Amino acid sequence: MAALSEPVFLLNLNPLFTSKNPYPIHFLNLRKLPSKPLVITCCAATPSPLPSPSPPSPSPSLPQDSDESPLQSSLERTRDRRKVVRLAWEKLVRWSRSWRSKAKTDVLERTKKVVVLGGGSFGTAMAAHVANRKAQLEVNMLVRDPVVCQSINVNHCNFKYFPEHKLPENVTATSDAKTALLGADYCLHAVPVQFSASFLEGIAEHVDPGLPFISLSKGLELNTLRMMSQIIPQALNNPRQPFIALSGPSFALELMNKLPTAMVVASKDKKLANAVQQLLASSRLRISTSSDVTGVEIVGALKNVLAIAAGIVEGMNLGNNSMAALVAQGCSEIRWLATKMGAKPATITGLSGTGDIMLTCFVNLSRNRTVGVRLGSGEKLDDILSSMNQVAEGVSTAGAVIALAQKYNVKMPVLTAVARIVDSELTPKKAVLELMSLPQPWPPLHYVRPTPRSMRFCRIVSFGLFLVMGGENRNDEKARLRKGIYILIAAPGRLLDHLKNTSSFMHANLHWIIFDEADRILELGFGKDIEEILYLLGSRANESCSFAILNCVKRSL
Repeated sequence: MAALSEPVFLLNLNPLFTSKNPYPIHFLNLRKLPSKPLVITCCAATPSPLPSPSPPSPSPSLPQDSDESPLQSSLERTRDRRKVVRLAWEKLVRWSRSWRSKAKTDVLERTKKVVVLGGGSFGTAMAAHVANRKAQLEVNMLVRDPVVCQSINVNHCNFKYFPEHKLPENVTATSDAKTALLGADYCLHAVPVQFSASFLEGIAEHVDPGLPFISLSKGLELNTLRMMSQIIPQALNNPRQPFIALSGPSFALELMNKLPTAMVVASKDKKLANAVQQLLASSRLRISTSSDVTGVEIVGALKNVLAIAAGIVEGMNLGNNSMAALVAQGCSEIRWLATKMGAKPATITGLSGTGDIMLTCFVNLSRNRTVGVRLGSGEKLDDILSSMNQVAEGVSTAGAVIALAQKYNVKMPVLTAVARIVDSELTPKKAVLELMSLPQPWPPLHYVRPTPRSMRFCRIVSFGLFLVMGGENRNDEKARLRKGIYILIAAPGRLLDHLKNTSSFMHANLHWIIFDEADRILELGFGKDIEEILYLLGSRANESCSFAILNCVKRSL
């Protein structure tokens, strides 16, 4: 059957029948028919009484004086528009203040000590942020470099990453794991992914089994393909170790400069996620919560590899067109793999997904993008990494991403090209030529677990309970109507003819009637026909009906 390319009317004749249709359907409860038949107006869900409505009276708010100047009318419209915008903003602010006044702060009040594992740039920035939340809060950083440790304790700065930024007085550092972890209420894990397992195994004996771990690390372990939500419990030998993933578009330097930032905390434990939100959220850091740990972690890992690809395009001076095309293709590849692994689509398009990808791919502060720019300009990877004082997780994650793609049978040409460039098996120039020559693939097919409703619809179609009027001659249609159908696609005139002339029309099981070309129904004079159809169906069924209008359905049935 051809696609329905026009808006349609849907009549739901079973009030108990509901549908999870992806299109916006608004149901209205109607009175019992035929007491007052209804007029259905095109592309609107507003029923009105049967008698023709009188012409609308002029609105008192509209100017009636024809001598009024156009300039004055324009000024009035501008004032009205500004008033609407102002009222909408004031309503939003009132709602926000009301919500903040009810927000709980008991978590921050109860928290006495927070430990930060790692003395890198992001760990230092988060330590400073948490310390600024409460002056009495003890923030202890566990670092391996004694020079950095002394710099934090004596000069109150991390000379290696932020020599010009003063840390709060309540931030201290130590190289002793037992001292750092003793009495801690929360733990911020900021050790690079590739070194996390061995590091955690070395301090496992000092970790309390109930200590919540907030992971700041993004990436995949190269040999095992594990994410941090798997590494931390296994390395600590405690499957029940509380875990939270923190992710989102955030540069450590901007956090240190106290610029507005938004991030996401993800945990399968909703109460734990809310507690961490209370601990970290401030006027400069907005924290959202999520239960999609897999989605937040996998997108946070894959975006680093895509950032290297974006940097290569920049380093080769390929222009903005190619940059947009590459990032769009990379986002599709990330979505394909992430959904196969169980991530939610909302996570991929949200703050920790698209937001993080945009920041990492387009801003020069990104370490992974910097690696790509230098690769694209002709430098060797070993020289690039040896000159950096920070870890670019995308370099080690690239190989793991390709292994995951093979495991889940997903084609990822852009990210695969990055992995081959990193392994020095492909030059950036040759990679671009190969990517431009790829054929356009069909969209990836995803297996959808059948639901009782989808299986029911399959039975409806397979048993012939689905009828398209006009697809058969009238005699065949009458035979089908006598047997009873479930879903009917019809033209109003032809359905009305059957209702009047097909005496054995069985509509006891009829749930849905779909009228195509809804925006032309009144124009073609079918409004009265639909009223009469409602009247006849209501008088025969003697029960309440519901109807809905579904606009712009462009789907093949």
